[in-house]
Amino acid sequence: MKRILIVDDDPDIRESLPGAISAIGAEIATAADGEEALAALARESPDIVLTDVRMPGLDGLALLRLLRERAPGVDVILMTAYDDMPTVVAGMREGARDFLVKPLDLHELRRVVREVFEDRRIRERSRRAAADEAAGYRLDELVGHDPRMIAIYKLVGQVAGNRANVLIRGETGTGKEVIARAIHFNSPDAGEPFVPVNCTAFAPTLLESELFGHVKGAFTGAVSDHRGRFALAGAGTIFLDEVGDTSTQFQSKLLRVLEDHAFYPVGGEKAERTDARVIAATHRDLERRITDGTFREDLYYRLRVVEITVPPLRERVRDIPFLAEHLVGRAARAMHRDPPVFSRSASDALVKHTWPGNVRELENCLTRAVVVAAGEVIRPEHLAIGPVPPESPARLASLDDVEREHVARVLAATGGHRARSAKILGVSRPRLARMIEKYGLD
Repeated sequence: MKRILIVDDDPDIRESLPGAISAIGAEIATAADGEEALAALARESPDIVLTDVRMPGLDGLALLRLLRERAPGVDVILMTAYDDMPTVVAGMREGARDFLVKPLDLHELRRVVREVFEDRRIRERSRRAAADEAAGYRLDELVGHDPRMIAIYKLVGQVAGNRANVLIRGETGTGKEVIARAIHFNSPDAGEPFVPVNCTAFAPTLLESELFGHVKGAFTGAVSDHRGRFALAGAGTIFLDEVGDTSTQFQSKLLRVLEDHAFYPVGGEKAERTDARVIAATHRDLERRITDGTFREDLYYRLRVVEITVPPLRERVRDIPFLAEHLVGRAARAMHRDPPVFSRSASDALVKHTWPGNVRELENCLTRAVVVAAGEVIRPEHLAIGPVPPESPARLASLDDVEREHVARVLAATGGHRARSAKILGVSRPRLARMIEKYGLD
């Protein structure tokens, strides 16, 4: 049940407001001052506290500070007069959800209360989903024995315990979001939402609205207020993927959010506070973009409090068998079947492929293999990765080895007849004799 606690020393306000917002369908309690509100806190368990700022004794700002300590999950809406704007600014800075100016516009009051309840519903749904994911998301599910990956896992454990901004770098498909999720779901805020945003999925003009929200009428098509991803992230984590592809105009606004922990919805005049932690990722060369003037250097340093660079899969070949086993097991569980095993030739093909799409390509390949492998064994034809690329130069045969093998094959084909073999090889019989002696083919 929705619960609202109205706190005001004016008895007329305490009497009239419950009727004005009764259509919202909430249980409403009242208190005459801050002390009475604190006494009612445990009894009423309110979702929203709607409080006047100026009250005798414990005023609205003092009540707000105590609620932040004793009931941080409660949303506080301040009520104040026109001549009290500095106090309102202080209240918003200290965590008030919104404020209303007296005399109250009842339509605006109902709108704000409905919006807060809608945000609470979305946050609670996100928290439940996050809790379900966090319950099975442990550091040991990050797979890999490569020394560079082990160093990354250690760093993940270190940064999970604080709220420093993190910049994750690496080629597309290397698992940057997996690293970000590992940081979030092993942090003290694992129960808060993890909100991923692919910055390239939105046009530059829409990205700001998607992240910061917008107010009704802010632009053509904005027929109602829209809550952005920063607002929905709450005190959780917002993951900005491909941040290196954003415009410098957006970068300026993101920098202000990182500096002030507040943002303005598009078309809005009131700043909204955010407690979200920012983890960003990119496959771009940001240093070059800074030189080119397409990425802000000050934003770069704000994001890069901690930097994690994920190596491409081709540089950690020894991890491929472990990753393959893990990914096949996960795909098989999703299909409610026992995981198939790899044939020797399939394992060899996996290790020899260069995986330009990195772990993402490997995962797609193995998910398909689990689908099409009717039996208990995955074979090369199930992988659909095309021909195995040629061996690296370090593993190619020398000219002597190639010559020895060819001469031996010709001699075998002629039954050891030297004259015929020399003719086929296009060399003289004395030269063939030297080859036979050199390579021990007698």
